Amino acid sequence: MKELKLYTIQYVGLKEGEHTFEYTITKSFFDLFNYDDFNDASVEATLLLTKKSTFMEFDFNISGTINVNCDVTNEPYDQPVSGSYELVVKFGQEFNDDIEDVLILPFGEYEVNVAQYIYELIVLSMPNKRVHPGIADGTLKSDILEKLEELSIPDQRAKEEKEETDPRWDSLKKLLTDK
Repeated sequence: MKELKLYTIQYVGLKEGEHTFEYTITKSFFDLFNYDDFNDASVEATLLLTKKSTFMEFDFNISGTINVNCDVTNEPYDQPVSGSYELVVKFGQEFNDDIEDVLILPFGEYEVNVAQYIYELIVLSMPNKRVHPGIADGTLKSDILEKLEELSIPDQRAKEEKEETDPRWDSLKKLLTDK
């Protein structure tokens, strides 16, 4: 893809040592991967490339916010996101990315595209359940949230405490705890 060319690093011309690459990730980046779970994105990705004579180390760091919809109320909100990932690039006879943190490139290669690694780092840094922060502190006013509270089932334990039990069953319940 032509748009992902920005994320291609030509390492052949680089001297040994540390090199820093910075990327600003927006919604258009995720559109390239046909990923539409995010409403908007403002993430800074920093890549520290440490080139050595026989291998390279990539240290990815991301931080920023992703605008997503809440899983409970479907209200949009900005989810802070941060994460890091370390990748070792070695050279061998053929391309191999079977090992999670090791990438093997053929000896004749001269560049590597890091877009997939940035994409995966951001997506995997998101929480599994996306809950609007206004729900936890009670500041979110939403029709959906009010309807959920109205339709929620009362606490089952409180209901059991209110019900009186038949005294004949009490002696049987003691058998369960007398082990």
